[in-house]
Amino acid sequence: MARHNREGRGKDQQGQDYVVSYQPDWLRQIKVTRTLDNGRQSTKTLYRNPAAPEHDPGPRVRTRISAPGTRLDFEIGIVDPQRVVTRIIVETMLPGKSGESVSFVISEAREEE
Repeated sequence: MARHNREGRGKDQQGQDYVVSYQPDWLRQIKVTRTLDNGRQSTKTLYRNPAAPEHDPGPRVRTRISAPGTRLDFEIGIVDPQRVVTRIIVETMLPGKSGESVSFVISEAREEE
């Protein structure tokens, strides 16, 4: 039986705090990509699940990412009964910041580094 969601915290390249709600038997890590002031892109591990999977995840997987300082708050959910999804990529626009995007790569526990 899959376990209930856990909560973790992380910081991005600009020191912005994030709260992550995740399913511990599915999530391995979340990486965040931002464009820096000099125009280059930077990718950083936002959160890494400290626990190894104990059970098979259920057929439904939910992950929520929020950054209260920027009003960014979204939740994704997938139905994956055959366990074929290994990575989810979400590109967002920061609320109130014209044209500034932030990308998240959400990787599952079986995926190779």
